Amino acid sequence: MHKGHKISVVLPCYNEEEGVCIVMGDMPALVDEVVVVDNNSKDRTSERAAERGAKVVLETRQGYGAAYKAGLAAATGDVIICMDGDGTYPRTFIPVLLDVMFEFDLDFITCDRTGHKLTKSSPLRLFGNWALGLAMNLLFWIRIRDSQSGMWLLKRDILPLLHLTSDGMAFSEEIKIEAFTHRDLRCEELPIYYRDRYGESKLNLWKDGLTNLIFLLKKRFARRPSAHETTSPAAPSADRTP
Repeated sequence: MHKGHKISVVLPCYNEEEGVCIVMGDMPALVDEVVVVDNNSKDRTSERAAERGAKVVLETRQGYGAAYKAGLAAATGDVIICMDGDGTYPRTFIPVLLDVMFEFDLDFITCDRTGHKLTKSSPLRLFGNWALGLAMNLLFWIRIRDSQSGMWLLKRDILPLLHLTSDGMAFSEEIKIEAFTHRDLRCEELPIYYRDRYGESKLNLWKDGLTNLIFLLKKRFARRPSAHETTSPAAPSADRTP
């Protein structure tokens, strides 16, 4: 609980039994609920998470976005914090991010790793992140430094305003696009540090990068849903109009 608001954390996981133990082990006390989405793991991710008090959700549709949709629908907090279950994102920053959210009445915060990494990334990955970020900013007329960041937080009541379609890795950029282009939402990007992951990476740089770029182009020129259509996770209705 933070300033009277229930706080949930959602962790999408695929074979993250090592990382999820680390993440659950140093979660701040103000977090009321941790939702671990097991996306067809073949290891003991679910068992390890449940042992440490997580609400475990099993999502059989394979994909980063599919896992997040299931986790967001299961989370009950007033604020939902999203991060990977591999230990790369700083749990110690959660109280600071929440303070900023409530002090400035923000609806959505995404985190920028670009200037504060405590790990080395390959030149190909750095170039890919830069290229995808440039494409996203130009296509949607927004300004985000780290389009591929896997840590963000949002107020749960904005979920009905977000048209989320991707079941794959592009979900990360899509949720930022939806938030930052919505005229009624107050959004910000804040710097964090970023560490080496625990366990094996599931990223395929060429495949995922190309898929994300194609997704950006399709989303930019796709028909927007009508007022009664939604593909967002279940959430309380919001009184704001898109």
